[in-house]
Amino acid sequence: MDSLIHSLRDITIRRISVSEMDNNVYLLTAKKSGAQLLIDAADDLPAILNLLSDAAADTAAAPKLTLIATTHQHWDHVRALPELVKTTGAKTAAGTDDAPELPVPVDVLLDHGDVGNFDGFDVAAVHLRGHTPGSVALVYQDPKGPAHIFSGDSLFPGGVGNTQKDAERFNQLITDVTERLFAMYPDDTVVHPGHGKPTTLGAERPHLEEWRARGW
Repeated sequence: MDSLIHSLRDITIRRISVSEMDNNVYLLTAKKSGAQLLIDAADDLPAILNLLSDAAADTAAAPKLTLIATTHQHWDHVRALPELVKTTGAKTAAGTDDAPELPVPVDVLLDHGDVGNFDGFDVAAVHLRGHTPGSVALVYQDPKGPAHIFSGDSLFPGGVGNTQKDAERFNQLITDVTERLFAMYPDDTVVHPGHGKPTTLGAERPHLEEWRARGW
């Protein structure tokens, strides 16, 4: 299956699913410069290297993996991270509160509102507390179309991420998702979750109060 899911004005977005956990690995490539951002080196280094190889077709420049960002600390999102760092020499990024738990040193600590400038595109970090203390979503605003949110395990089709039936953590996560995603971005915004299929904020917005009422 072709990994290319969006060819936008300035970048391409590719996705593969790896591991028995159906983890999504995303790759953004700048069409002009070849600068690349990989989100969640979850597992299967050979598959990730193939993804990088496929993306060479997306740019006339020499592609370069600039940064590997991790949405949160959970083991199933970082299994290929040490090998990928060793193989590519790319720098790493993660939420400040999750970074100490990652299996590699983290070069860039992400706090709410931080913006990463790549050669040809920008990505903003949104801190979504609850699934883990330092979970972040990464947002790319297409100049000619909808925003794209890479939500990790904080937002899925049908609900927010798992908070282990902890009412305080759930309330924090549903509040952050409501205030920092749904209140900030329009309905056509595409959500790319850490597992499974994409959705849009518009498809999920009518269910926010239902999620809050059910408590998960």
